Amino acid sequence: MIAYRMLPLLALCLSGWAATVEAAAQQPPRKFDIDFQNDTFTKDGQPFQFISGSFHYFRALPESWRHILRSMRAAGLNTVMTYIEWSLHEPMPGQYQWEGIANLEEFIEIAQSENLFVILRPGPYICAERDMGGFPHWLLTKYPSIKLRTYDTDYLREVQNWYNQLMPRLVRYLYGNGGPVIMVSIENEYGSFKACDGQYMQFLKNLTVHFVQDKAVLFTNDGPEILKCGSIPGILPTLDFGITNNPNAFWQQLRKYLPKGPLVNAEYYPGWLTHWMEPTARVDAGMVVNTLKLMLNQKANVNFYMFFGGTNFGFTAGANDVGPGKYSADITSYDYDAPLDEAGDPTPKYFAIRKVLVEYFGDPGVPAPVKLPKMTLETVWLERRGSMLSKHGRTMLAQKIVTSVTPVSFEALNQHSGFVLYETQLPAGYNRDPYTLKVENLHDRAYVHIDGTFVGILSRETNTNTIPLSVGLGTRLQLLVESQGRINYNIPNDFKGILGTVTVDAKPLYNWTITSFPLDSYRYLENFLTQQPIEQEDLDGAGAQVYYGTFTISSDTIYDTYLYPSVWGKGLVFINGFNLGRYWPLAGPQITLYVPRHILKKGNNQIVMIEYQQHIQHPYVQFIDKPIFM
Repeated sequence: MIAYRMLPLLALCLSGWAATVEAAAQQPPRKFDIDFQNDTFTKDGQPFQFISGSFHYFRALPESWRHILRSMRAAGLNTVMTYIEWSLHEPMPGQYQWEGIANLEEFIEIAQSENLFVILRPGPYICAERDMGGFPHWLLTKYPSIKLRTYDTDYLREVQNWYNQLMPRLVRYLYGNGGPVIMVSIENEYGSFKACDGQYMQFLKNLTVHFVQDKAVLFTNDGPEILKCGSIPGILPTLDFGITNNPNAFWQQLRKYLPKGPLVNAEYYPGWLTHWMEPTARVDAGMVVNTLKLMLNQKANVNFYMFFGGTNFGFTAGANDVGPGKYSADITSYDYDAPLDEAGDPTPKYFAIRKVLVEYFGDPGVPAPVKLPKMTLETVWLERRGSMLSKHGRTMLAQKIVTSVTPVSFEALNQHSGFVLYETQLPAGYNRDPYTLKVENLHDRAYVHIDGTFVGILSRETNTNTIPLSVGLGTRLQLLVESQGRINYNIPNDFKGILGTVTVDAKPLYNWTITSFPLDSYRYLENFLTQQPIEQEDLDGAGAQVYYGTFTISSDTIYDTYLYPSVWGKGLVFINGFNLGRYWPLAGPQITLYVPRHILKKGNNQIVMIEYQQHIQHPYVQFIDKPIFM
């Protein structure tokens, strides 16, 4: 009886379902496309203009993604652009990472839920001021003579393997398949790369088209003067440029390669990057909004690079081939003087941009963000727990020890970053005082020790490759070489370590013992810190010392903070096992390190600092509520 009475209802439901299916079949498919005749993009057949901001998911912890994306939408943006970092997702050959900060799919889904479209830039080369431009270091280990970003068969094979892993994860997010991804890039500023390999670019086009098909728009991006080698026939070319009183001068360059079609500034710079030992980059907010208005009046599509910069946690910061030694390392902060600062807080520049975007496109319907509280903590005192150069340090912190007639690179050891210690005997019976030690082709910074005692520094950045040494210092030469980040722009084959000959008064030194300290896993430090009691050997000398401390947070509510290493020299910080990044207050301009609240916890917290070059008499740090840049 009950089943009989439900039959009319069931028939009604089936009828409604059939009507829904029929209506869906009659609707045109989702499509993001280009209307060349009218110089515009179209979304489902209607004109569309994107206003986007760059936010790299790997420069913020996942717990912050939604807040930052919502703040971007509140500014009036309708799109977010992100690079995809190959080295993050495949740190070793065939070993893939897709969780935590590498959860790209979650990032895309959050963006969609915050009413943002997505533009993906998979590279495979991304620059981005990241180590080796986002390429994994092991490409240089596996193929020492590889020609990256060219039609090199080894390189092409690895790119295809990578895309075969990456792209199937992204296909369902393409706009034509119901997702938020409206555009996908091919390579990155290839016009500035001297190889200018059209065959490689055609390969990458074919590979990308295979996965994306017509479900999103494909594009390239280049500076105005270098479109010739960067553009690909049949693919939308776009420009990268910053503040100007005359955007037309740039658009005229674009029109040589795109006579009709939408104008796109894929990297509009509201800020800029900063290297160690140079002033913090700043770009005037008034000039930023003036150029923005000019572009909007021209119906241009604009992506702010960066809208949120974030942080180069751990060893991820890159470098550029500029400065005295044709090498300048990027600072840990990627604040970039962006509209949202390193902590994700709105700046005056944010509100100036938001005012313009609301004027042109209306209120986004999302409240403007407010600056989140920051916290200070009591001074934290640390104790010196030993040296990387000691017997215990080698046992607990080293990954491998090899011998070689001549020095070998990090890549030959299959090492991403950290340190390599090169040791050999100095010549006996030497009667020159002082004598000259020279390290040829040093990448990047050597802390010189004799018999465990720190005696000086050699540096690629300052083009310093010689040092006078006294015969009375000892007999065992120890060069602790730090990778400060591989060059990210234009020159991706940046090997690390000692790449040339080490000489004493022009006579080569041979027969090296080489110890690898990658420091890529906190468990090595945990094992090191278990040593009790501390041996005298670990406390002697001034360089490569490990310090340990604890601090307590009693509040249930934890805020972001900034580590202030005022008395320290140069080194690395771990908090609760998380590699926060490099500090270098001696050089600046970055003095403090941003500490996300998500790595802190109520109760006991641990801090480990590895100080490379100074003996800290009173080892303490402070946690303050604002960043300090010189």
